[in-house]
Amino acid sequence: MAESFTPSNIAAALDAIAETFDQSFTNSVAGGAQRRSVWRELDRCFSPGQRILELECGTGVDATHLATRGVEVWACEQSSKMLEVAHRRVVSSRLPAPVSLFPLAPEQISMLQDRGPFDGAFSDFGALNCVEDMAALGRSLASLLKPGAKVVLCMAGTCVAWEVILFLWHGRFRDAFRRLGRGPVHMRLTGDLYVACWYPSVRAVRRAFCPHFGLLRWRGVGVTIPPTYWEKHAKRFPKVMTLLAKLDPWLGRTPLVRALADHLLLTFEKAVF
Repeated sequence: MAESFTPSNIAAALDAIAETFDQSFTNSVAGGAQRRSVWRELDRCFSPGQRILELECGTGVDATHLATRGVEVWACEQSSKMLEVAHRRVVSSRLPAPVSLFPLAPEQISMLQDRGPFDGAFSDFGALNCVEDMAALGRSLASLLKPGAKVVLCMAGTCVAWEVILFLWHGRFRDAFRRLGRGPVHMRLTGDLYVACWYPSVRAVRRAFCPHFGLLRWRGVGVTIPPTYWEKHAKRFPKVMTLLAKLDPWLGRTPLVRALADHLLLTFEKAVF
């Protein structure tokens, strides 16, 4: 596939799924269970009265969650259609803290230089897997955040057990381990729209963010909770899903097993110097 994947290409792909994103992911059984797990970490890191930067806010679900807790969110998103959905959500919600929306890709956040410094930053559910140069992103974040600020990144995993099992079952051996390569993987969002994704390991992300940030902790999200493309099975067995959701936080902290999760949740702290 020879097409180049610039931020505008990614934005166009996201535009195409914006109106149906909440239905297919946010409101899904599996997606909701994974998101609640991420929210526990966000609530741990960010406090009422703080001003937090969000990268790739999507339809604004995470931003409104934090705002209901009194956390001010500056939410960036490169897709104009996603921003429209996010705007409707913010306007229709009675939020105790403001949510400000900006049409910026992760690679463009340095444009907010005169608006900082922020108390923290986060990005949810693999949005940053579309960013090739994580070191450059780390430098941009460092220039925007206060010393000691927390950064929470939820990135798509490098070797997802659910995906490996599915592809091996169907005899697609090359696809089963496609995320382990160094180059980009062209992932289909919808129809004929693909985006280039990179799947760095935890070690690679930690190295990219050094020396500006130190990794405090990380865990897996979606070890036992399946990806959203298993949604029809999740709906068929609600009691099983409830059990899997209870097991996920525990297994998500277990060495070796956590690396097989659908998403990897990394919490960094900006160096104080």
